[in-house]
Amino acid sequence: MAATTLNTLTLPYAEGMHWFKQVRDLTWPMLLESGQIEKTDAVATVDEEISLGARFDIVVAAPVARIIHRHPHTDVLVDEQRTRTEEDPFKAIQQWLLSHPVERTPEVPFAGGALGYFAYDLGRSIENIPVMAQQDVPLPEMMVGIYDWAIIVDHHARQCKLVSHLRYLDQAGLEQLHARLLSVAPECNSVPFEVVGNVEANLDQAAYAQAFTRVKDYIRAGDCYQINLAQRFAVEVRGDACQAYDHFRQLSRAPFMALMQVEDGEGLPVSVLSMSPERFLQVVDQQVETRPIKGTRPRHLDAEQDAAIAQELSGCIKDRAENLMIVDLLRNDIGKVCAVGSVKVEALFKLQRFTNVHHLVSIVRGQLANGFHALDLLRGCFPGGSITGAPKLRAMEIIEELEPHRRGIYCGSIGYIGFDGCMDTNIAIRTAVIAQDRMTFFAGGGIVADSDCAKEYQETFDKASQFFKLVAAFKTKNEWSAKN
Repeated sequence: MAATTLNTLTLPYAEGMHWFKQVRDLTWPMLLESGQIEKTDAVATVDEEISLGARFDIVVAAPVARIIHRHPHTDVLVDEQRTRTEEDPFKAIQQWLLSHPVERTPEVPFAGGALGYFAYDLGRSIENIPVMAQQDVPLPEMMVGIYDWAIIVDHHARQCKLVSHLRYLDQAGLEQLHARLLSVAPECNSVPFEVVGNVEANLDQAAYAQAFTRVKDYIRAGDCYQINLAQRFAVEVRGDACQAYDHFRQLSRAPFMALMQVEDGEGLPVSVLSMSPERFLQVVDQQVETRPIKGTRPRHLDAEQDAAIAQELSGCIKDRAENLMIVDLLRNDIGKVCAVGSVKVEALFKLQRFTNVHHLVSIVRGQLANGFHALDLLRGCFPGGSITGAPKLRAMEIIEELEPHRRGIYCGSIGYIGFDGCMDTNIAIRTAVIAQDRMTFFAGGGIVADSDCAKEYQETFDKASQFFKLVAAFKTKNEWSAKN
């Protein structure tokens, strides 16, 4: 029987980043943060509320369980006890959620449940993918915490509250946490964040062109219709990644931002900084939504030129065809677990403007069929088709062949699945990972039959431009003087 009572304690209104700093000394703190995007008439005709992620921030910490998957093993850590299985990692999460179901509370997106990341390489636990790309960043394919409480910031109502169904915590414990949050933030003696090296790409222009040509060969041979080809950038860093994220969020805002500072179960600290503009999958009251992005142009400082660029993107036959291809793929994916006849394309090729790029966004919706859980949907669609290509499995095989390094979290997903069965996840693009004193980030784009190599190569730099600004902001003076 689902619980109906949500315990709520009021907090002063403040951004999620404020509350993250209040709990970051606890185990596995995570922040899901919203950010405004510019409204456009093209999208407003579909949704009055087009700033999809721009209402709620969610902060969690101190999970009752940590679920960590490294193929083929899934470790469940509760306190100091570790249980290892080889069961499906999605099932390991689902067992925790279904054993403590609750009813959804309107205006509260998440009141406890699973929250974390699902790396692109988790697809190896779903499909048989060849092992060719190098894994030089030893990250788990999945790190998800089971959280019993959450801090919810509602930017529309300008309210903030601590919520819990008290599945593991008692009322006294919740009130103690509330008092802690109202106290002065603990002193932060962290080491200042610095970039101490130079950014290096794993594909130079010649190597990218060679991989691009191979993609075109596969397309002409009929192996695939589209491949998302990405390159990875890496740079040596040191210090507190929270400072990097705090600066990053001032540079660029997106609907699906995230900050995670976790430990991988083997003693390795990992920080994840995500500024994703793309929703992967949402479930609310069995209603399913996905919003794939395909089609990108850089912003221009001149308003007239910026408007012309946006208009050109909106009318580009190639980008519209590429977007439609991914919409068809996602319709098929969500149709695996949606009620027959419920999957509908609500909008195609709608323009959204972000800090550094324009994007074309489409909207697909459906209704989850009886007997299926949000995690069944996530598994059935993972990884997202907008960042693999079509057909998906063949595209993943080609990506494994042509990209030198495993993608890790890039093109995976970050988000939550609540005890109430609701889910919201992003596509983890515009995402950096900091581990072993190195920050890595990827950028890529979909290649189709009439793609131009030089334009596609440049697009990767356009998409990664905010990361380059972040690197420049924290570059040490010694490194700059050595180069100039």
